[in-house]
Amino acid sequence: MEHIDHIRDELREPAKELRALIPEVMKGYGDLHKAAMVDGALSVAQKELVALAIAMTRECDGCVGAHARAAVRAGVTREQVAETAGVVIMMNGGPGTVWGPRALRAFDEAKGPGNQ
Repeated sequence: MEHIDHIRDELREPAKELRALIPEVMKGYGDLHKAAMVDGALSVAQKELVALAIAMTRECDGCVGAHARAAVRAGVTREQVAETAGVVIMMNGGPGTVWGPRALRAFDEAKGPGNQ
């Protein structure tokens, strides 16, 4: 989890500062996240794979790390992450070949050693 933890640690203080400056915006974002990431027609696991695909396409390390962790919590498998990366590569081309492996590494780090 070294890579994921580094990103989270790097952003912790600036995120707190921003939250203090725009609390209603950040609360609204948090509420939106909570409302979107519940089981419905799509399971939380499926939604986390969608979010992970978007994170790869948007080339957002923090998003990849957050949604890789959430995917682990939602019971997503390594194979599902790999197939999601395949769709990103198909839709996004070359950048997907960089961000797909990054997402897989983040998932593996979130899952922990010996749990691949």
